[in-house]
Amino acid sequence: MKRFNLTLLLIIFYSSQISAQHRGNYNEITQDISRQNILASGNAQIYNPTVQQQVQKVLYPSNVLSIDVKALQNTSATTYTAIFNVSQMGSSAENTNQLMKLRIDSIKTRLKRKGITNTDIAIDVISFIPIYEVEVTKKLFSKTYTEVPKGFELQQNIHIQFTKTNQFETILEACAKSEVYNLVKVDYYIESIQEVYKNLQDELLKLIDEKKAYYTLLGFDMDDYTVAIADDKYCYFPKDFYQSYQAYNSTSIEALDKKEGVTTAKKQTSYYYQPLTYENYDVVINPSILEPVVQVGMNMKLVFTPKPKEKVAAPIVKTEIDHKYYVISPNGTIDVKELNTKN
Repeated sequence: MKRFNLTLLLIIFYSSQISAQHRGNYNEITQDISRQNILASGNAQIYNPTVQQQVQKVLYPSNVLSIDVKALQNTSATTYTAIFNVSQMGSSAENTNQLMKLRIDSIKTRLKRKGITNTDIAIDVISFIPIYEVEVTKKLFSKTYTEVPKGFELQQNIHIQFTKTNQFETILEACAKSEVYNLVKVDYYIESIQEVYKNLQDELLKLIDEKKAYYTLLGFDMDDYTVAIADDKYCYFPKDFYQSYQAYNSTSIEALDKKEGVTTAKKQTSYYYQPLTYENYDVVINPSILEPVVQVGMNMKLVFTPKPKEKVAAPIVKTEIDHKYYVISPNGTIDVKELNTKN
């Protein structure tokens, strides 16, 4: 019996370990980084939200028709630009500039071997300032502290343009060999953004035609309605959709057996890409993505209100009375007279 209980306990413990493995390193402590560009409708929800039972909505019939459609397209960037910050110090202005030039030239040489030419590289000078130190001058009854220049610091940004994501590893390696480690950001660019918007617009117009045909089948004559429209378009880049989390870990059981103080390990903060989810969209173009993409969206809403019925004016009936007067003489003769009463 004791062996059975021990076996059951081991099975329960093992299944809890399996559950933890399926869960991954992500835990519930999630911090948003940049969420200013997210729609207020809540399209970008936190990863793995707690699914709650949805209460069935009560429908309220109305003679005002509404068509609200949304479309989203995941688009790979045409070109990318990686920006690195380089800081160089030297004893003089000439020496500092020469050392910086040697580092940048070595990066250009390594990248040229990998197909990235000098036309794909641009240098942006950020600052060039002297570095001061305090010099102490001792006098008979006092000390004087004077700032004197001891060197110079030059900061530049290197802009490197590339077209394929696998080239980024080559760029990192070339920069690291020249002791350049400060990656500022990576920008995404789309050359034919208007074609993407045109594609989304065509998809939305198809949906609107289908909705109008549906209302026509229900017995509504769309010619009897006045339409009002509102539309919106937006473009989100991957830098706006990175979230942070801390890896899951637990206290060591061996430390508890030793009955000593437990020192918790520092949890490393990691980041992951969480794009807009699709539950609120009617059309999603290129839904399956492998790498961070540019998400381009368009919304369109139409409201159809019944036209006011034209009131038919009642015909005006003009009645004219023809007045006649009869004059009877004393001898009984009757004479008919028409008098002009219009004056």
